[in-house]
Amino acid sequence: MGIFVAKIHNYILSLNDAYEKNFTDKQLHFLVIGILGMLILMVIYPLFKLLSENHILAIAFTVIVVITFAIEIGQKISDSGTMDFADIVFGIAGFLLMFVIFAVIRQIFLAIINLFRKIGKH
Repeated sequence: MGIFVAKIHNYILSLNDAYEKNFTDKQLHFLVIGILGMLILMVIYPLFKLLSENHILAIAFTVIVVITFAIEIGQKISDSGTMDFADIVFGIAGFLLMFVIFAVIRQIFLAIINLFRKIGKH
């Protein structure tokens, strides 16, 4: 698993260099973990919504924490980067910010649907 994570890490760094985006390591962790977290959430959200409404964020958050630690441990083992706690913090912050944006958009969407339902009943 560590080598796989290291290959992905190196690939993302090569994309950053190739497209001259000049994102810092912290910015990349923020973006990649944020996006990864949202993708995982989009997959598990419908599944866990069927099982339990109250634990979806806790499950997604736990998965993100495990993944961010795995990435950092993989970097240490494979020598493809430095194991840095700040990377974990930035990655989790990226997920949390993107989740808040998702939650706000979802609430707006649900409010609009409810409004149309109320208008349709009258």
